Amino acid sequence: MPSDLQKKLQLVTAHRVVRNELASEIIENQSLFSELIELCFQFSNKSAPKAFWILELICYEKLEWLVPHLDFFCSNIKNLTHDSAIRPAAKIGLLLTISHFKKKEISLTENQLQQITETCFDWLITNTKVASKCYSIRALHLLGNHFNWIHPELKVILDKDYNNHSAAYKAVGREILKKINKQK
Repeated sequence: MPSDLQKKLQLVTAHRVVRNELASEIIENQSLFSELIELCFQFSNKSAPKAFWILELICYEKLEWLVPHLDFFCSNIKNLTHDSAIRPAAKIGLLLTISHFKKKEISLTENQLQQITETCFDWLITNTKVASKCYSIRALHLLGNHFNWIHPELKVILDKDYNNHSAAYKAVGREILKKINKQK
């Protein structure tokens, strides 16, 4: 029997107003957050990508709520296959790396940093949508300030793939390559 949250997720559409409504409801009732995380990774559930849409919106305001779930989140994002789930997961990965390295609000373990790194590289070199690749590039740039091997690897991939991608990918690629080259 589906829970109330599962029923609401089934009714969610891509319209931002609809997604915001459910995200606001969960922000007002934090006890639903753990269930939302679980639903994100129920790969057999057709609403799992929708759960990720909602999770992304919540993370903009309440990223700290993810802290008790970081091991679960970081170890499972590599298993995502649906582009509609990968894009928000990539954005959340970027938000986590920004919070860890720039804002110093959320502390990620070495293992979590490695899991995010591996997953971002996977998304970057496989056939995922451009938004996921762009979020991954930005996250990897930040992670490269911690793991010194990342920037050279990222540079090779960006140089090699640059001409085969969209304007958005090229814009992010140019920006990050400029930053990497400036750090030398």
